[in-house]
Amino acid sequence: MNNKLYGNLIFELSKKGRKGYSLPEVEYGFSTNELPTNLRRQTDAELPECDELTVVRHYTNLSHNNFGVNDGFYPLGSCTMKYNPVINEEMAALKDFSKMHPLQPADTCQWTLNIYYDLQKALAELAGLSEFTLNPCAGAHGELTGLMIIRSYHESNNDIKRTKVVIPDSAHGTNPASAAVCGLEIIEVKSLNDGTVDIDSLKDIIAQHGDTIAAMMMTNPNTVGMFEKNIIEITQLIHNCGGLMYYDGANLNPMLGIARPGDMGFDVMHINLHKTFSTPHGGGGPGCGPVGVRKGLETFLPSPRVVFNEEENAYTVKYPNEDTDLSIGNFFGNFGVVIKAYAYILSLGKENVKWIGPLATLNANYIKESLKDLYELPIKEACKHEFVFDGLKDKSTGVTTMDIAKRLLDYGYHAPTIYFPLLFHEAMMIEPTESESKETIDGFIRAMRTIAQEAIDNPEIVKTAPHNTPIGRVDDVLAAKHPILTYRKMIEDNFDK
Repeated sequence: MNNKLYGNLIFELSKKGRKGYSLPEVEYGFSTNELPTNLRRQTDAELPECDELTVVRHYTNLSHNNFGVNDGFYPLGSCTMKYNPVINEEMAALKDFSKMHPLQPADTCQWTLNIYYDLQKALAELAGLSEFTLNPCAGAHGELTGLMIIRSYHESNNDIKRTKVVIPDSAHGTNPASAAVCGLEIIEVKSLNDGTVDIDSLKDIIAQHGDTIAAMMMTNPNTVGMFEKNIIEITQLIHNCGGLMYYDGANLNPMLGIARPGDMGFDVMHINLHKTFSTPHGGGGPGCGPVGVRKGLETFLPSPRVVFNEEENAYTVKYPNEDTDLSIGNFFGNFGVVIKAYAYILSLGKENVKWIGPLATLNANYIKESLKDLYELPIKEACKHEFVFDGLKDKSTGVTTMDIAKRLLDYGYHAPTIYFPLLFHEAMMIEPTESESKETIDGFIRAMRTIAQEAIDNPEIVKTAPHNTPIGRVDDVLAAKHPILTYRKMIEDNFDK
């Protein structure tokens, strides 16, 4: 068949009867392991039949069409796409870790529980909180867990009317989504021109809804990369009306070793290990979203929990007691991700973890100052780890943020986050992280300056980009409204046999 015509799908490379594997005979036979008849397929699954070389070439070629941190610069704002050190992967692959079973007895896996326990304590120290759980399997899962803890806390005080969560208008979309899933009502608080919370707007909300506010969710630095300089006043306002403060850990990276959410007055937070602590980011997981709480809220953390028994000098697993435990319930998270974050922290040590935030901040401000003559900079102050441009300064070219993002692909760079936050019409949110070299950042700056000049000299080359990728400009609206998510045989069941 013509692969160029139909696309190089593995189903289209299939030839009936071809095999690329040879499985050993089952050691224990089939007699005692057969599936019940009612669970068996009546017909064979329509799976592709290919030789091994075809399969290897197919997936190798597909991998070349992916883009990740290992391929090039990935300035995806608010996502902290930092390098994932290879040693972390090697540690997670050790057979003493990879062969563990989550239900095996505690006395057979003390080294595993030791890692859980030590990472919990390390995160608590870095966050300025009392205890952490590693159970949530993603950042959004951590958000939901944290909100469930807050709701359980209020219910334990018989304060069931607290069902509202205050969220800034610049917040990540997961914040209102998590609150809604938790059965809470969202109240939006406005931001000032610099992206920080409008204190007067917050005071009005508290005056109107104070006795029904369960919590306020915030990032700090906020979504436009500015530190909330009024954070102490904000946390006091919420605490004074009986609510709790929730810290969205998406922007924790520039704070490491410099400031701690617990010291700012936050009661509950989640951390994205795939952002701040370098574990792989993207591809649908696996992830990990540990949740920490201040002193007094530990009993609400999900179970099981890893604890250290001083009398026995051993690590144990504490399961919930149905009669007395206030835990919201859960199960162990992704252990492989936990190992990678643990290895990352140990590699840095307390001496070097404090450099993460300042270096990330330096890189972001360097890019911002190098491009502000060509790109609209709505917030002039020094940023933290990320910042936002509002498209090109020269609006007469008709070149949009989308065009710039597509053209960057031609120069070998992943585009930054675009059209978010919604505070700016042509938003481009750029976050370089601390792991990028000056040479890499200089190359990105040159590409951005080149595109700005192209927008003046030859705007069509930008508006029709990308030109050097496997596929060109796609119809985003059509793809969103009519996505093709499954393979369908085309024209006839059998192509060229």
